[in-house]
Amino acid sequence: MIPDRIIEQGTLTSDGARAAVEVRLPWYRALPASCIAGASLTIDGVAAPAESLRWQMNGRTFTFAELVPNIEEWWFPTDSAILSGDIAVPDGDGEHTVEVGLVLYIPYIVIGADEVLHIEEKDAKTMRARKAVTA
Repeated sequence: MIPDRIIEQGTLTSDGARAAVEVRLPWYRALPASCIAGASLTIDGVAAPAESLRWQMNGRTFTFAELVPNIEEWWFPTDSAILSGDIAVPDGDGEHTVEVGLVLYIPYIVIGADEVLHIEEKDAKTMRARKAVTA
């Protein structure tokens, strides 16, 4: 519902083989991790392979399969999560077009017999990549 704010401007990082960007919840209320049904990450028209995508929030990293049963972790509208994937970002000072797609379920808005609201939102921003810091 707030798609133009999904990608945090200036947060693209890369270690050469893997890229990451900070994302914000495009909804006005917190959601449990189990409601994050999927995401996509594309940089300069090249999509990260779905199996390489990882979701980091609250200091923990998950695959999307690990998010499905997780009702302990919550994503709050004021907190950024980090979406990363295996995608090479070329070296240099050039700008990159970053696109993120999110698929979310809103559990408290029932729209049918056994169906809750399902939203798909996308955002795109242009930004420079920073070198990823390794801990």
